[in-house]
This record gives sequence, structure tokens and C-alpha cells, in this order.
Amino acid sequence: MAIGLPALGLLTFLLCCSGTFAEPQNSEPAAKCSLLGTWKNDLNSTMEIPSVSNTGVFSGLYKTAVSGSGKPVPSSPLQGIQHLGSQPTFGFTVSWKVTESTTVFVGQCLMDENGKEQLKTTWLLRAKVRSAAEDWGATRVGPNIFYRIE
Repeated sequence: MAIGLPALGLLTFLLCCSGTFAEPQNSEPAAKCSLLGTWKNDLNSTMEIPSVSNTGVFSGLYKTAVSGSGKPVPSSPLQGIQHLGSQPTFGFTVSWKVTESTTVFVGQCLMDENGKEQLKTTWLLRAKVRSAAEDWGATRVGPNIFYRIE
């Protein structure tokens, strides 16, 4: 089957342009949102992330303001990984030393309408239980928003 010259020209043009997009006029590039630093969430818990590797791996400390016993909980280590884009998704795990429980957070680093960074997260807390019969109530889920404090 023969393709006409105009159709061949159009096909060549489309193949050359595939994968490229023109930036809309008067648009500004998205600001970079970084996980580095100290953050406080809506429950007054804090976390510190001193560095992120060039592959997106990070570690730090998490200090919860929430305690089932009413007593202060010491800071616990966190380990995570993030994508490297301008508003990256990420995940991290906190291993609670005192209670032998674990919390995982997943979220995204976003810029709000005022250009301020925030971490929108959802967490799962898995408490240690003594038996399979207690398993039904061992996992909790909830949202947190973290705001940069340093």
C-alpha cells in the first residue's frame, strides 16, 4: 500500500515531535519540594531528615507527641526512600523502640498555594500483640500533614 507524500510528511513530523511538549506560555516551573530538614505534623510530632542520598534513600529521627500511656516516647529511628522529582512521593518506616511496634508513612511532598512545603501522608501503625486472637485491632490508619519548621 502506497502512502501519499503529504501523509508521509505528516507521519514524519509526528514521529519527530513525539515525547516533546511545549511549555505553556506564562507558566513557571514547579518549585522543588525537599524532604531535608525538620518537620512538625498536625499532632505536634516532629521528624528530622538530615540527608537524602542521590538515589532517594534517607534516614532520620521521629519524635512522636502521641502516646497511649501518656508518658513521653523517646525519639525513634526512621528509614525511607523517595522519588527524585520536584514534588516527590515517598515512604518511610518508624521502628518504635519502647513498644516494639512499627509505623509506615506514605505521602507526597507538595507546595501549597503560598509556596510553602508540606508533606501529605497516610500512616499505618502496627502494634505488637500477644496472640492471633488479638490481631483484629493491631493495625490503625490515619492521615498527617507535616510542615517545615527548619
